[in-house]
Amino acid sequence: MKEEERAVVVKKLVIVIPAYNEEEVFPETVKEITEILEGMISSNKVSADSKILFVNDGSKDNTWNLIINEQKNNELVTGINFSRNFGHQNALVAGLVTASKDADMMITIDADLQDDVNAIEKMVDQYYAGFDVVYGVRDNRDTDTAFKRSTALTFYGIMKKLGVDMVPNHADYRLMSQRAVLEFLKFKEENLFIRGIVPLVGFPSTKVYYARKERFAGESKYPLKKMLKFAWDGISSFSVVPIRAIMTLGVAVVIVAVGILVYAVLEHARGNTAQGWSSLMISLWFLGGVQLIGISVIGEYIGKIFNEVKHRPRFTIQDDTYTKVDK
Repeated sequence: MKEEERAVVVKKLVIVIPAYNEEEVFPETVKEITEILEGMISSNKVSADSKILFVNDGSKDNTWNLIINEQKNNELVTGINFSRNFGHQNALVAGLVTASKDADMMITIDADLQDDVNAIEKMVDQYYAGFDVVYGVRDNRDTDTAFKRSTALTFYGIMKKLGVDMVPNHADYRLMSQRAVLEFLKFKEENLFIRGIVPLVGFPSTKVYYARKERFAGESKYPLKKMLKFAWDGISSFSVVPIRAIMTLGVAVVIVAVGILVYAVLEHARGNTAQGWSSLMISLWFLGGVQLIGISVIGEYIGKIFNEVKHRPRFTIQDDTYTKVDK
């Protein structure tokens, strides 16, 4: 596209960055993102009213004050502040809801600088090429531990077998056009798994590959316990296969029990009976375990239904400087 043509169709970009206790990495994050956005504005690739929107997810440190102070010297920076911690996925949604009112395209990226910020300009190029959704996909997992790498690949494999359309090695680093975001926001489920929902939106999509880096500073906000919960939310929010698997297991156990019964009757007829506690106790413990597993899996789904029917708000915004600045 020629420069004179680009000047006519130049679009507004908002970069949405969820932040939870990110005071250590914030100065470097805002510096690198600002440089990228200023470069695109100066080259007339995005409009001059493009913004960086930080979403403070109830941080307990000085993150929100840093955002407010940065705005005084950096006209590109804006922010919204939650009344408490609502979680990473809800922070992303809040940023998209706020930005979609006037932005032509939105990019979501985490504040830890593990995702290569240089891919932002490539995403914007793909937007102008006609794509509504551009996925940022890491080209390797060299920065992950062997355990995290293997569990991630296992998770993607399970989701694929369950029929969930996901982009492997893609987290929440992506560009979405305004119409794609507006369609995405029509999905009202409380149990959010955004990387599974976005492909359901449709529209032309493509990928931009990048090398993932080590975290610049601070600690990971996704320890093992949180990652396991996130994975389970993804599986249970998109598939009823676990419930059906429990039913299949139950049928299999019944068949085994009938077989044992037949065997016991035949042995009794032959006079080869031998009374003992081992077989009885094994059977009781096995059946008890199957029942507890089945009840817990079904309980998870009932719990999700319970959360959905309450229709509680996903987040509460205490402060909003994006809307004020935009006006």
